[in-house]
Amino acid sequence: MLNRVDLRGRVPSAAELRAALPRAEVDVDAVLHQVRPLVQDVRDRGVEAVLEHTERFDGVRPERVRVPQAELDAALAGLDPEVRAALEESIARARAVHADQRRTDTTTKVVPGGTVTERWVPVRRVGLYAPGGLAVYPSSVVMNVVPAQTAGVESLVVCSPPQADFGGLPHPTVLAAAALLGVTEVWAVGGALAVALLAHGGVDTTGEELEAVDLVTGPGNIYLTAAKRLLRGLIGIDAEAGPTEIAVLADETADPVHVAADLISQAEHDPLAAAVLVTTSEPLADAVDAALARLVPETTHHERVRTALTGEQSGVVLVSTVDDGLRVVDAYAAEHLEIQTADAAAVAARVRAAGAVFVGPHSPVSLGDYCAGSNHVLPTGGCARHSSGLSVQTFLRGIHVVDYSEDALREVAAKVVALAEAEDLPAHGQAVTARFAR
Repeated sequence: MLNRVDLRGRVPSAAELRAALPRAEVDVDAVLHQVRPLVQDVRDRGVEAVLEHTERFDGVRPERVRVPQAELDAALAGLDPEVRAALEESIARARAVHADQRRTDTTTKVVPGGTVTERWVPVRRVGLYAPGGLAVYPSSVVMNVVPAQTAGVESLVVCSPPQADFGGLPHPTVLAAAALLGVTEVWAVGGALAVALLAHGGVDTTGEELEAVDLVTGPGNIYLTAAKRLLRGLIGIDAEAGPTEIAVLADETADPVHVAADLISQAEHDPLAAAVLVTTSEPLADAVDAALARLVPETTHHERVRTALTGEQSGVVLVSTVDDGLRVVDAYAAEHLEIQTADAAAVAARVRAAGAVFVGPHSPVSLGDYCAGSNHVLPTGGCARHSSGLSVQTFLRGIHVVDYSEDALREVAAKVVALAEAEDLPAHGQAVTARFAR
């Protein structure tokens, strides 16, 4: 079922690996011309434009953008007790992990009378996106809201697409998750329209202000990603997320049924989802293929899964050694990377590029999606080589506070002047010497 790339006996360069490895082709530029007019229309006409385009795209026109508190309360009251207990556990574990990410202010005494303090200040207002579409994502509400709250964000709004089946409201499980987290502001708006309204703000049909935000986080489809690209600068963004990815680095010790089940678990997200097995064992690759042939027809979303697994973005990469496999997975820089080898913890410690690493046979990606305590909003498309997943730090800004006394400035003044003159910026030096002129 999976395409194969055989790299045994050779060690390609990093650039060659990036070209050879399976990867979904997502061309955000190709949809910018469709998204730009929507963004401009929301900028110019606000909520009326949002509602018109929502009706055109989603077949539903909400009465208002902001979801009434009574609907949040009703969604929580109607939530299945088992799902509520699972969400509460997910929230508790996420809070425990993210609490340890909060940075503290530090002051460095550079010289007597001269200090630099780094203050960590939360973004004032943020927009957090929970996708709709092929699945329902209350877990994404948890993963966005918990780090924002832990960072101390003053004001936040959750956006999720309106659903025709629910009277123009977001899915009730999404609303219930928001209510569990203490979120009181939820907007029924999706995709590019959500990003545009978050960036520009507007006035709801009730006359209530929909205040613009400073930062937008959360994954979505290619149109939402295009809107993020267009509006970056006016707002901050976490990342331009693409389709989900799983890579598994495995040797002959791995259980092929475990590997197959994990590949399927991510393939069910999207026909463009990527599932890549990197292995030193051709017999394991054969056994995984056999397990997939048996398991895929049994899964609920088998057509979606089969499309993803047989697409050019998925496949098996055969390597000679685990060391070569590490080079491959570092070049691939998967959103999710499982290590299913002998001495998995030691191998995982050598990984340099992945959104999140899952160690050994009992740490599947699904655990991280829901209840590990880690965050599942992670870099895709190879961006894990240079970027991190969502965390408390996403919602904080470091501000340097410089505090020098007269004597401390005088002591370094000549050096400031020398550097200013070396850069042909003499006024920089004069701004210092003017303080000592008599």
